[in-house]
Amino acid sequence: MPRKDFLKKSGLGLAGMAFAPRVLPSEKNPASGTDRKNTAAGADYVLKNVRLETGFDYEDGEVIRTRTELFEVSVSNGKIAALRTGNPAGGSGIDAKDLLLLPAFRDMHIHLDKTFYGGQWQAARRRTNGVKGMIALEQQILPGMLTTSTSRAEKLIGLLQSKGSSYARSHVNIEPTSKLQSLLNLQKALANKKPGFGAELVAFPQHGVFYTESVPYLKEAARMDIDFIGGLDPFSIDGAIEKTMDFTVQLALDHDKGIDIHLHETGESGLKTVEYLIKKVNENPALKNRTFISHCFVLGKLEQVKQEAIAEQLAAAGIGIVSTIPIGNLVMPIPVLYKHRVTVLTGNDSIIDHWNTFGSGSVLQKANLMAQLYGYNTEFLLSRSLRLATGNLLPLDDKGIQQWPKPGDAASMVLVDARCSAEAVSRVSPVKSLINNGHIVY
Repeated sequence: MPRKDFLKKSGLGLAGMAFAPRVLPSEKNPASGTDRKNTAAGADYVLKNVRLETGFDYEDGEVIRTRTELFEVSVSNGKIAALRTGNPAGGSGIDAKDLLLLPAFRDMHIHLDKTFYGGQWQAARRRTNGVKGMIALEQQILPGMLTTSTSRAEKLIGLLQSKGSSYARSHVNIEPTSKLQSLLNLQKALANKKPGFGAELVAFPQHGVFYTESVPYLKEAARMDIDFIGGLDPFSIDGAIEKTMDFTVQLALDHDKGIDIHLHETGESGLKTVEYLIKKVNENPALKNRTFISHCFVLGKLEQVKQEAIAEQLAAAGIGIVSTIPIGNLVMPIPVLYKHRVTVLTGNDSIIDHWNTFGSGSVLQKANLMAQLYGYNTEFLLSRSLRLATGNLLPLDDKGIQQWPKPGDAASMVLVDARCSAEAVSRVSPVKSLINNGHIVY
């Protein structure tokens, strides 16, 4: 099959779109060979013996191999300053030891503000009465969780960093039980983790907008340092799609925020919510490319013809889908979303909390799971699957032309024990070092 036809069929074209021992030596280690005393953002340093992807090799029109070469990468003021093949600096610089350089990973759906991570083991409790039952449970346990939420968020961020993530989109509870305390505690944790980690925050009415009278707290949070207005199953929780979505949209418009709503509903109400949000975003172009639906499991229940139609509408409205790559009897139509150029992101959601205890902290593992679910087992398809871990940034474009890194790009990157992106995804290769905006985290 010709390569251009293969890309179209697969829907994967870019246009559609624990610490390990072998780490970078720190500036305190004289064996590193660097002549700089500081590797924080703003300082200059050089990474030598860095492996970068440079192109594809083909056989009968199929990508069979990803070419790589060793480079020297100069970092200055938190950005990539220069790339040179080989090792022209000789012995100077920090030795990356032939590790593969990839864009730093991004966890785009997680709840950093409420976690058991860093505390004693607790399995999830048996669920009763669906999401409303979980709301009742949270009303009981959140006051106690708030007493440790800052320190546990910091430990959870450390786990994400160890798996290669330097950035997250975190939903944070805004409701009458926590009021604004979850947000304030998480903001403190994020400040403590700078400059090694960054985040954007979603004011999340976990207990419903009107179901528990969260409106005044959401309005106050919207005036604070958050990036998105969230939502939760407007029909099953609040009993009204239009009323809840109108409030969410207007609050986002009034405060120049984006939107990211949780939508678990898989029946008619789920589809109506998606269609109504598309309508509201089309009526308010300021929300285009700033609006997301998390989970959106209803897409997995539609016939393919309807999936195609909704995907086309989502793309036209600039609405992205943040999928947690569910397994079991629900498979999301991610290839259809890619085909229609819908932005697709992923995250760990829960690591260990009262909702779920199976999270690993690795979004590279999410990319691996997606590749397994959809049969993306070739060199090309595996390499394209990396986008799920990096927030849609890939070293090579679909034609095998190097597009990352380039001088001027943010120096947010990971060193991975792999020979190429395809191997990193297929093997969930160990992350050996993380750099965020030039700051060497580990």
